[in-house]
Amino acid sequence: MAQCLLWMGLALLGTLQTQAQDCTPNLYSSPPVSKIPLQPNFQNKLFQGKWYAIGLAGNEIKKKHRLLKMFTATYKLNKDDSYNIKAKLVWKKRCEPWARTFVPSPHQGLYTLGNIERYTGTLSFTFGVVATDYKKYALVFFKKVHKNQEYFMIVLYGRTKELTSGPKDLLIAFAKSMGLQDHHIVFTIPNGNLQLGEGEGHV
Repeated sequence: MAQCLLWMGLALLGTLQTQAQDCTPNLYSSPPVSKIPLQPNFQNKLFQGKWYAIGLAGNEIKKKHRLLKMFTATYKLNKDDSYNIKAKLVWKKRCEPWARTFVPSPHQGLYTLGNIERYTGTLSFTFGVVATDYKKYALVFFKKVHKNQEYFMIVLYGRTKELTSGPKDLLIAFAKSMGLQDHHIVFTIPNGNLQLGEGEGHV
């Protein structure tokens, strides 16, 4: 694995502060989070629950990451409308847990990292749901600013381990609208698959 493998899903977003120094500084920038198109009339209760990460796109994703194994993320809605997010990532043959709380921001549909002062060097960390039908798929945008570097990622989630081509095409189209190229887009390999080749949907 490369030393700069920062964007292996939501779980590794939390490790950026310890690895960013090793990465190429010239990364694609995204529009301000307030300009990202979001799901109209977002239903936070319907969105909660377990999701499988089917595809990823981001300014630190590289072609060499095409063998990324699938991981899960669980969103639990709290009484104050914040989300507790827990993710499990298969990392170096171990299951690495990750947990954060995100609170509603002044911009409707956007959530920001709670207790951000606990995370040294993190200036902002935001997510918003771009599109979802709540039952089958969701496209979620994440953006993190650590010190003077900006990172962003788009995750395609599924309620199951498989999705039709429609949501996958949506991920590709949205990623390219952010200025990303084919090599910034990967699709995960379901855990337990025997063949670890290029991976379905690799572009």
